[in-house]
Amino acid sequence: MNGLWYFLGCVVLLIAGYAIYGALAERVFGADAHRPTPVQSKADGMDYVKLPGWKIFFIQLLNIAGLGPVFGPIVGALYGPAALLWVVFGCIFAGAVHDYVSGMISLRYGGASYPEVIGRNLGSGVRKFMEGYTVLFLILVGAVFVTGPAAILASMTPYSLLFWSAVIFVYYICATILPIDVIIGRIYPFFAALLLFMAVGLVGALLFQGYDILPGIEPAKFLASTHPKGLPIWPGLFIVIACGAISGFHATQSPMMARCMSNEKHGRHIFYGSMIAEGIIGLIWVTLGLSFYQSPEALAAAGPAPVVVKNISIELLGKFGGILAVLGVVILPVS
Repeated sequence: MNGLWYFLGCVVLLIAGYAIYGALAERVFGADAHRPTPVQSKADGMDYVKLPGWKIFFIQLLNIAGLGPVFGPIVGALYGPAALLWVVFGCIFAGAVHDYVSGMISLRYGGASYPEVIGRNLGSGVRKFMEGYTVLFLILVGAVFVTGPAAILASMTPYSLLFWSAVIFVYYICATILPIDVIIGRIYPFFAALLLFMAVGLVGALLFQGYDILPGIEPAKFLASTHPKGLPIWPGLFIVIACGAISGFHATQSPMMARCMSNEKHGRHIFYGSMIAEGIIGLIWVTLGLSFYQSPEALAAAGPAPVVVKNISIELLGKFGGILAVLGVVILPVS
């Protein structure tokens, strides 16, 4: 039961961080509810489309939360409870601040992408470099976000990895070329419902099925590495848990939502809040990894992260519920 209180305490800290430090970030940035936003002057029915704040929040969350806040925390759990601290404090003081400021800068620059923002401030040469770097990075990330969920779906169905990769790739093309409110604005709330089911369902099942939550956790050992191979916390933990604590890649996603906002004051719950929500997802998977397998050694022996996700989901929620939970993980990179 002590472990449960540690988990809940971490969740409370993240929420408090949103309320207190998020408000400070908003005040320092100078968000103005009366300042015109890009969608009010550039509405085009394609990219600049006014959407309600709650829908923008869910789209932003799904845009930034790929496989990272699931697979990373599972691997990071091998280092022990220090992973919980990194997710909480990294998210509040670094990741969420980065997401808020980067999103609001794009908003102030008319919904410009980050190569455009950089070019206006540092010149066309730096802009071209960033465009090339961003394209290369997006190709690498895109490859992972196609093959990762495709591998999970292939393991659950009679269809091959190639089939699911093709389906996901076609979806990416359609979501990119069609107006934002045709696919993304309509189906992402459904995706968000699956995500919430995954998060709440797995934690609830872990608790009610009598698992020892975060077994053996002690305040004095919070900063001690428990990695089965004896790896130190620095720098490994901060590499394997990036998304869920901080990710510069999120800056490439924020302009999409900046183009749909009708009020600068919505920025805190959209940008800062979505990163806090991603941090909670990260906390959940650190906790699941340590609690379901009861030790870092057992977690390491369970196999790679996709196998761990599938096994935990089906074992805790049964076949049907497990499939829904796995789909909740799959939609993160797909969206």
